[in-house]
Amino acid sequence: MSVSRRAVLATAAGAATVVGGSSTPAVGATDDRIPTPALRTLRAAADYAVEKVAAVAPGVSAFPVGTKFEKWVYSQNGDWVGGFWPGTLWMAWLHTEDEAFRTWALASAEKLAPRQYDTGTHDLGFLFYPSWVTAWRLTGDDVWRAGAVRAADSLIQRYNPRGRFIRAWGALTDQRNAGRVIIDTMMNLDLLAFASRQTGDAKYLDIAVEHAKTAQRVFPRPDGSTPHVFDFDPDTGAPLGPNTVQGYSPTSCWSRGQAWGIYGFTTMYRRTGNGEFLATARGLADFAVRSLTPDHVPVWDYRAPQQPHDIKDASAGAIMACGLLDLAAATGRRSYREVALRLLTALAETCLTTNSARADAVVARCTRNRPNEDGIEISLPYADYYLLEGILRVLRPQDVDRAIDLSTV
Repeated sequence: MSVSRRAVLATAAGAATVVGGSSTPAVGATDDRIPTPALRTLRAAADYAVEKVAAVAPGVSAFPVGTKFEKWVYSQNGDWVGGFWPGTLWMAWLHTEDEAFRTWALASAEKLAPRQYDTGTHDLGFLFYPSWVTAWRLTGDDVWRAGAVRAADSLIQRYNPRGRFIRAWGALTDQRNAGRVIIDTMMNLDLLAFASRQTGDAKYLDIAVEHAKTAQRVFPRPDGSTPHVFDFDPDTGAPLGPNTVQGYSPTSCWSRGQAWGIYGFTTMYRRTGNGEFLATARGLADFAVRSLTPDHVPVWDYRAPQQPHDIKDASAGAIMACGLLDLAAATGRRSYREVALRLLTALAETCLTTNSARADAVVARCTRNRPNEDGIEISLPYADYYLLEGILRVLRPQDVDRAIDLSTV
């Protein structure tokens, strides 16, 4: 298990903060021209989003996890989604340069401080990248950088060297979930890449690469679809087989998990230059693109019995759009960017809360956990975050690069 020190440090220039300059842009050329109607739609959606966030933010004292009757329900410690509210505030600040968003973002991120030491979850990337890493990149304050590295230290304690994977759920002493791996973890690996760049210690990225290689081996099916879960024997590392928690079945394809995979594998390619990760991302993306319905809002599971006439998950569309924009830049394939624009435009035209005077969130038509009948046709904080990230990647890519590092080795 090794990654060259050169690869570990090669993207150090990507630490684009107010004190560190700008990062190296992603490789690959795409046509950045945007049709005027789409441009108008995306600008209006971004303006609506920041107006909504500005109206709601003064009353937000914890972390939104989802809506009930269109109003945010909160977690005091952030659950697994705590990074998305400060991340959304940072995106709003980039779009408006209104210092109120910056103040709110820093205050919200600070509330996550105790989670730096949380070894009971794989979601530390979701918690600390949009909040603390972004805060460091945009302010240069080393408190945020150091905290993100400490979170990475907590995350690598979940690595199982026998199976070469990061376990998803449960305390380190919980044997019931000790061998459970989920596709979502691909999105938490960039925190480890960040820690290696900042410390010069290859161990973090080594673990990220080994987990990604394991995920690459067990998740993608020949057609590019993925299950949500894959189980291992935690004692021997032997593979046991696919499973699911949030998808319809172990043989189905949960759309948000597929989106996590597209974005996550593309990010791992950008951090390592490993072409196999790029090929995997393309396979997953091609399946998801083929599975989209004409309205370009993903169904919650691409292989559930009622698809394509099933309930939607707009959050999957927002995440997928961001991943496809990355993939377009990495491959130079304009078609990925065109689909990303169609996804973002569809969400802006059909999934915003513009017709509701009481809604706290920006994006509607999201589904959290369909098998458990938990959160059907609600709003979710990561939908708001990734919609804004995706739109600003199109409208203001250099500003987004300042926040989340769009560089490629």
